[in-house]
Amino acid sequence: MTQLDIANQDALTLETAPTRYIEGQGIRFAYRRLGPATGTPLVLLQHFSGNIDGWDPAVVNALAADRPVIAFDNAGVGRSTGQTPDNVATMARDAVDFIDLLGLLEVDLLGFSLGGCVAQQIAAEHGLLVRKLILVGTAPKGGEEHLLAVLQQAFSQTDVPAPRLPLFFTNSSASRSSGLAFLKRTKVRKDDRDTDNGSAVTDPQAKALITWCATPDPGHAILRAIRQPVLVVSGSHVPQAHFIHENCYRGQNDNR
Repeated sequence: MTQLDIANQDALTLETAPTRYIEGQGIRFAYRRLGPATGTPLVLLQHFSGNIDGWDPAVVNALAADRPVIAFDNAGVGRSTGQTPDNVATMARDAVDFIDLLGLLEVDLLGFSLGGCVAQQIAAEHGLLVRKLILVGTAPKGGEEHLLAVLQQAFSQTDVPAPRLPLFFTNSSASRSSGLAFLKRTKVRKDDRDTDNGSAVTDPQAKALITWCATPDPGHAILRAIRQPVLVVSGSHVPQAHFIHENCYRGQNDNR
């Protein structure tokens, strides 16, 4: 990589970074990379129904100010080929395949919502690959049995511009205003936008998420297997009740 290439990559944003592709294990993965060329990459694992352009550019660009950041579409999502799995374990395997294809030996993970479930699975199974973990608005295995009703309610609302508003924001005027501003930022990019594959993605993802949340894990086996430092991020009031239970994470290991 030349000095000009490095300078150009440093200047890229989520809105301007080219969509790249890498293929292996029968899947052609779409991704964007921005931020410095050196440092431990932060790999982003997206929420239910989301793709690369579903990330908030304000957040991603800030994260990429001083470190490499990689946003990608997992199997079947957006411009990536393959089938979207209906279980978290296979989603995690596909994500690890993508990371391996990039030749990365160590990464940090940021998982949001469903992506946080996938991040937990990866961190538990690949201790040498994952250095640090950020879990945002997500749940431990067995954490939210009533999620199906929440998803159905959000996706049945016809008076909102996107299901993400009732899922991720409250009904207060301030929260709705923030939600609309978020949606506006996700639409700034006009060229080479990611694609929405509809129910081919949301149906299996919903099954994966609901199964993860409804499957009992009384011994917290996944959490106990995570030895990396973990940052847990959640709002004081998460409308979809899709949050990490504090008591499940407190004291599970030495990585507080």
